[in-house]
Amino acid sequence: MKNEKKAYLCSECGAYSGKWQGQCPDCDAWNSLGQTIVSKKAITSSRNTIEAKKLNEINEELIIRYDTGFSEFNRVLGGGLVPGSVVLLGGDPGIGKSTLLQQIATKLPNELTPCYVTGEESINQVAQRSSRIGTSQSDMLILSTTSLEQVFQVTKKSQARVIIIDSIQTMISSEVSSSPGSVSQLRECVGELVQFAKKNDISILLIGHVTKEGVIAGPRIVEHMVDTVLYFENDLASRYTIIRAVKNRFGASSEMGVFAMTEIGFREVKNPSAIFLSGDYIDRPGSLVSVAWEGSRPLLFEIQALVSETHANHTKRLAQGIDQNRLPLLTAVLQKYADLSLAQFDIFINVVGGLRIDGIAADLPAILAIVSSYKEIASKKRLISFGEIGLAGEVRPVKYGTERLVEAAKQGFTIAVIPKANLPKKKINNMEVVPVENLTDAINILF
Repeated sequence: MKNEKKAYLCSECGAYSGKWQGQCPDCDAWNSLGQTIVSKKAITSSRNTIEAKKLNEINEELIIRYDTGFSEFNRVLGGGLVPGSVVLLGGDPGIGKSTLLQQIATKLPNELTPCYVTGEESINQVAQRSSRIGTSQSDMLILSTTSLEQVFQVTKKSQARVIIIDSIQTMISSEVSSSPGSVSQLRECVGELVQFAKKNDISILLIGHVTKEGVIAGPRIVEHMVDTVLYFENDLASRYTIIRAVKNRFGASSEMGVFAMTEIGFREVKNPSAIFLSGDYIDRPGSLVSVAWEGSRPLLFEIQALVSETHANHTKRLAQGIDQNRLPLLTAVLQKYADLSLAQFDIFINVVGGLRIDGIAADLPAILAIVSSYKEIASKKRLISFGEIGLAGEVRPVKYGTERLVEAAKQGFTIAVIPKANLPKKKINNMEVVPVENLTDAINILF
């Protein structure tokens, strides 16, 4: 083909290089340059001029948001689907990406006329899924194609306001001659979709494949181009699925929504704290309840610790659900300031329900759970705890302390061991708040 030029494109940052190199000169990633074909586009000139507007002359209008039919999905998006936004949804194969977006398409307002574009399945397969999840009576449009130009043509003709593309790795742009799913195709297709969405105020939902590392396949620049990036998180042993926002221009980037997969599709969980707690608010050694802050709301979870004596030369320090690197740090602080010899013990930490907690508020409950397992003494019932542990053994405050306590009181907890700096100004009904300044005080109060 004429006007073709070969280049090497970085799969991490999307930078071009005229020759192959072992390391990308822009992002320093190794073995990330792959050969691609760059087509020369004809440069067209237009007499229409674009005028810039002054900021103080622009009318302030509230952002319109469409209800997706799921309050949990609305929360992850920052309040609903924004016109002109592009949302990228990634997850493992078979986790339910297509099912969820198909349910959302049927729950959107009728005047939006959603169009479901499938590049991986036939129209009959989509219809069979609709029959299984009880959405076969919907009047949404279904289009089976991999051509990006055909998608634009059908959208303009049908006046659809929401487009769902399953998946972006199957789409082809005529401007690029490379195969579907290649770095150049992904970059070009996403770029054209973003421009089309912004120009016509059309919301676009993209389904993306993930690699074995769990990240969306393709160059990272694709995630930078879209407005919102969502990831499916799921524990194979759990019937609950978590959708977490890692990027959102219209809301909190750490927001999460909880769903339960049933025979008729997804069902939202409106009280996530209840599903991550087991038993009658804990009455066994090695278990404590804490309160995390996820996005814009508190979330109660149970953290477990197991301290087991070993005769091996190397002890194990494993953590699931919290930062693995903080466990050796917490163990060292515990040995120095609590006078506990843990050199001959394996220590395991687990957050119940497959939940992954980001942040440092789980430091104090993790250490208390370790002490509880080591001494084989259960903590008090209906007790919660949170706080950061410093290297000097001090208990440091965390953000949204009062909000965490209010949520714990709603769930029936009556005792809270928290940093002294997080002591609320007003008394919380039916809750005894015990402030602590250092790790030793917390251990003495708990046991």
